[in-house]
Amino acid sequence: MELHLEERVAVVTGAGAGIGLATVRTLRDAGAHVVAVSRDPSAAAALGPDVEAVPVDLSRPDGPRRAIDAAIDRWGTVDVLVNNVGQFPYREGGFLSVTDADWAELLEVNLSSMIRACRLVLPTMVAAGRGSIVSVASDVGRAPDPFLVDYSVTKAAILRLSKAIATEFGPAGVRSNCVSPGPTRTKGWERPGGFTDALADEYGLDRDDAVAHFAVEVRQTPLGRLGRPDEVASVIAYLASDLAGHVTGADHRVDGGLVAAA
Repeated sequence: MELHLEERVAVVTGAGAGIGLATVRTLRDAGAHVVAVSRDPSAAAALGPDVEAVPVDLSRPDGPRRAIDAAIDRWGTVDVLVNNVGQFPYREGGFLSVTDADWAELLEVNLSSMIRACRLVLPTMVAAGRGSIVSVASDVGRAPDPFLVDYSVTKAAILRLSKAIATEFGPAGVRSNCVSPGPTRTKGWERPGGFTDALADEYGLDRDDAVAHFAVEVRQTPLGRLGRPDEVASVIAYLASDLAGHVTGADHRVDGGLVAAA
């Protein structure tokens, strides 16, 4: 199935690894010009001339503007914005362990970066009479995890903001949707001392068996495994394309059936 994204210009935040990098690759393969935004976009830079790698710290107020300016300077417009950047600290002490500084940092990276990027691209999209914003939320945006409490709150806010943008800017031809992954085996899982190692230590199993135990026995994921970044990227690319031309204000769950509630 063709996505018909040829010559479209897409900005992808958090593009250095995992879902972001997979999205850059998927959009590029569909013919789009992609601005890959990350603190370290070196992996995206290796994907070829249709990818502009922009090293930006999106926790800084000027970060989103630098990213959007890079797209407009090179290709003259922004047709697609993928808000993917996000941090997900595990809070062993739960809600009471999260300090004011912790809250401020996560809100700045996960939510404020989306607010600023949307505010920058919307005038361009409205002037063009079309545009697609896809924001990466999470299963915990609907089913909060006490050990990811601040992350859960930021993802719930992303769901609501995406819906608000869809309602306001739909008449101008701009679509806004979310993708909500469940646990996805990204670089954050695989790095030394990351989630995979923590699960292996907790369950006394080797790494792969520990991840399988977590997916099947602990999270009780109906499909029985963690997701892959490319599976999330495929849904993002669909929502970015005209194939989803009558889809806005939606939340597409890519969680293996984890969240059963509406």
